Amino acid sequence: MRTLFPILPLLAMLSACASSTPAPGNDATLRVATYNVSLYDDEAGGVIARLQAGDAGARKVAAVLQQVRPDLVLINEFDYDADGRAADLFQRAYLEQAQPGGGEPLHYPYRYLAPVNTGVPSGLDLDRDGTIGGEGRQRGNDAWGFGLHPGQYGMLVLSRHPIDAGNARTFQLLRWSAMPDARRPIDPASGQPWHEDAVWTQLRLSSKSHWDLPVHTPQGTVHFLVSHPTPPVFDGPEDRNGARNADEIRLWQHYISGGDLSWLCDDAGRCGGLPAGERFVIAGDLNNDPVDGDGHHDAILGLLGHPRVLRMDPPASAGGAEKARAYAAAGLLRRGAPEHVTGDFGPRSGAMRLDYVIPSTGFQVRGSGVFWPASHEPAAAIADGSDHHLVWVDLTVGRTTAGD
Repeated sequence: MRTLFPILPLLAMLSACASSTPAPGNDATLRVATYNVSLYDDEAGGVIARLQAGDAGARKVAAVLQQVRPDLVLINEFDYDADGRAADLFQRAYLEQAQPGGGEPLHYPYRYLAPVNTGVPSGLDLDRDGTIGGEGRQRGNDAWGFGLHPGQYGMLVLSRHPIDAGNARTFQLLRWSAMPDARRPIDPASGQPWHEDAVWTQLRLSSKSHWDLPVHTPQGTVHFLVSHPTPPVFDGPEDRNGARNADEIRLWQHYISGGDLSWLCDDAGRCGGLPAGERFVIAGDLNNDPVDGDGHHDAILGLLGHPRVLRMDPPASAGGAEKARAYAAAGLLRRGAPEHVTGDFGPRSGAMRLDYVIPSTGFQVRGSGVFWPASHEPAAAIADGSDHHLVWVDLTVGRTTAGD
């Protein structure tokens, strides 16, 4: 069951590398953000218990949100519960309370949460280990999306502006095989499809879900297109997670392209993509760096280069650049610009750009950044609540020119 709860804006900009905290502005600008907050637990209800006990990581996450104060934000990796208890607790006990290192209390009148595929048993042997379900990771591998209980790693949208839940579209149930030219995983040892036909035709594309949420803002209706594709790792030579990650990203390319999309049907049975002329912002931890790490980079590059996507400089930070250069000095070389990374994934993987806020044409970008202060800045004390960092973009409506 989808739930919409009736529960300040900012802007203008300092250079992201000069200051990690964006300056406040006025209601002419819409600040949109994405933040993977790592507020999940391996036990059902575990996040609720953590929030009730006073979770240190959640306090830092709330402090960051109080500093940046987005008008519209996607929260990735926030465990879903149908009653919205975790979201209630996070709003009331964290966002609406001044946090150390944060700003003024922050209230969001609207929010959206809905079921996701993670942890939902498929009843199939998806990892081909000869058993269905089991314990621990075995159970998670046979869920529609990896997770140890239904709703783990869920999504939550918070908004200062009304969310049109009646016209929201979710794509939790869409079959992967329905997508044209789907990247069906192949067993390299045999050259045959890795999943047998009876399994392949049932597989769901989205590891969590894909949502189109119309939000009524002072700039008009904005379609907030949000998702959290699976990481392109934790598989084998068949690359089933890499293929799925790429097609989860590619779903948005289809959705905003138009044309005959009779295969692209949402969970209510309505088929087709986003009408031409509608403004949108794609947001999420897309788990795909344009040039570094695992994954099919053509998927994210294709989305960033789509004709309906606004050309803009990637959000940047001083702290990310500092961390990426430290890894490079230690021998972990990357090709991407160090200031554009959005998360720190340890000495084996390094820092990469995985989190995106991607506006459509029809907007102008007035500022952007990654909340990742340099280590000497006081705000660095609140920036490590998650291995990802909040990414934000300030948008106004108006004519754009090449290079905007």
